[in-house]
Amino acid sequence: MSLVKHRLQLSLQLTVPEVKNCKPIINASQEVADLLHLEKLCVLGHGNYGTVYKVRHRQTSAIYALKIIRGGDPSHEIKIMHSTDSPFIIECLGTYESVSGEKAIVMKYMDAGTLDTLVKANGPFSESSISHIAYQVLSGLNYLHAFNIVHLDIKPSNLLVDQSMNVKICDFGVSKIIREHESPEFWDIYVGTYAYMSPERLDSNGYNSRYVFAADIWSLGVTLLEFYVGHFPFLPTGEKPNWMQLVLLMRFGDAPSLPKEASEDFRSFINCCLQKEPSKRWTASQLLSHPFICRNSRFQE
Repeated sequence: MSLVKHRLQLSLQLTVPEVKNCKPIINASQEVADLLHLEKLCVLGHGNYGTVYKVRHRQTSAIYALKIIRGGDPSHEIKIMHSTDSPFIIECLGTYESVSGEKAIVMKYMDAGTLDTLVKANGPFSESSISHIAYQVLSGLNYLHAFNIVHLDIKPSNLLVDQSMNVKICDFGVSKIIREHESPEFWDIYVGTYAYMSPERLDSNGYNSRYVFAADIWSLGVTLLEFYVGHFPFLPTGEKPNWMQLVLLMRFGDAPSLPKEASEDFRSFINCCLQKEPSKRWTASQLLSHPFICRNSRFQE
């Protein structure tokens, strides 16, 4: 029993590495000018290259999210977060680097977590809720694509949400800034999450720079369909796919069929997202004008 207690105590000892030696990479916002002002509260999540903490400002009691990045090259992520300004993309409030090379990003805290957590806790969403979510994510993607940024990892756990159901895109760790005349054939296209990858990203010969942004639209379609059925839509409830199964499903399998109660607008919308041929997928801008989105007039206010 004492051993279990000791292990539990160790697991609760949350440390933010090298905080004392962190210096701003780019001028930080005034409210989080120094990481020493932040008190760690709990771990919000783990990724391939780091950990996200919930932290509190010791002087103002303001709550933030702090991402500590270990390994990899976060320069693209930091550049994208500092250069974007959209209500549908998570706000960056400061970036820091330690003497040991670890990077830290201070972000706005979203008090309801991720949409992945929400759907797992509460089950499938209504079409009205999905339409509301889709509008916000599409607005964020439309903004990114207009600035030649492709996210490449849209999925439920990369969509943050607050108690008012305001949604923000996060985690630009594998995102790309498209340069003129740059071809995706030189990218590592297998970064991201296989379950939400578009068919062309699983086929290096089929990845065409003309339709690179279409990959985000496929991922959004899979994500929204997951919100509707309450589980990963290409497989039965509870079944976890392996890598080869995912490749076969995405490249050669049929799109998941929607339940009979799904509206025609929603069926049409998902069909526009999940076209196997990327050239046939609607763009974010086009989807913002789809009847499934436009039927809720409050989005246009």
